This record gives sequence, C-alpha cells and structure tokens, in this order.
Amino acid sequence: MAATMDLQPIMNAEEIADFLDREFPQVNQDGRVYHVQAIGPGSAVLRLEPTHRHLRPGGTLSGPALFTLADLAAYVVILAHIGPVALAVTTNLNINFLRRPAPGPLDARCTLLKLGARLAVVDIALVSLATDDLVAHATSTYSIPPRK
Repeated sequence: MAATMDLQPIMNAEEIADFLDREFPQVNQDGRVYHVQAIGPGSAVLRLEPTHRHLRPGGTLSGPALFTLADLAAYVVILAHIGPVALAVTTNLNINFLRRPAPGPLDARCTLLKLGARLAVVDIALVSLATDDLVAHATSTYSIPPRK
C-alpha cells in the first residue's frame, strides 16, 4: 500500500467539481448534494449532503444513495490521479451495508489500492458524520481507457 501513498494527484477538488459539473451535470441537477472535500496522495473524500430524494421509508438513507456515493467517490479519486478522463468506467463495485445510516451527511473516504495503466482498484469507507460510524464499505474496479 505504500506505493499508492506515493501517488500525487494531478487534479484538485475544484478542478474535479468543475469537470463533474461540465461532463455530468445530472449528478447535482437538483442542487449541489455531492461535494469534493479533499484530495490527497492516493486518496479523496466526497461528501453527500442528502435531500428527501435520498431517503427511504423508516428514516434512513437509501441503499441506492449509498451505492451512488461510493461509485462517484471512486471515480473522483481516480480522476484526481489520472486527469479528466470521462470514459473511465466502473467494471465492478461491491458494497457491504454495515449499519443503518441516520438521515444526514455521509463522507466517502477513498484510497487507491491499485492504479495501473488499464485498471484502478479503490477502497471506499462510507462514514456518517453524525455518529462517525462506518455505515458501509465498498471496493470498486474501474477500467481506464488507453491514454496517449
């Protein structure tokens, strides 16, 4: 894992937010709910500020909302380290729901486990800001198109 910590980002939080606004405006079409909080060597933090559309009956955040946060966060950490490559795509995402999250902000804390020429593997911890509990854990693999 020490090798991924040596990875230096080439895009900052503002550049990634601008890229997402330009290339994927549907992500925040109902108002800004996803915020790039931090970019670091081999890491990123993406925050979800949920609205009523992210809730499910029973007063909790929905599984699809958590899944979307994990997938988008993996994309963010990869872009931060390879640059604005819109065609990097998810090839696998596995998520384990661990606790019922309270309806409030969540952080997706990502670590690049592998960043190769064609594949990237990311570890994602979804953490409730209200309780600091780990509410879900995901791993994701992305396919990276050939770069020139």
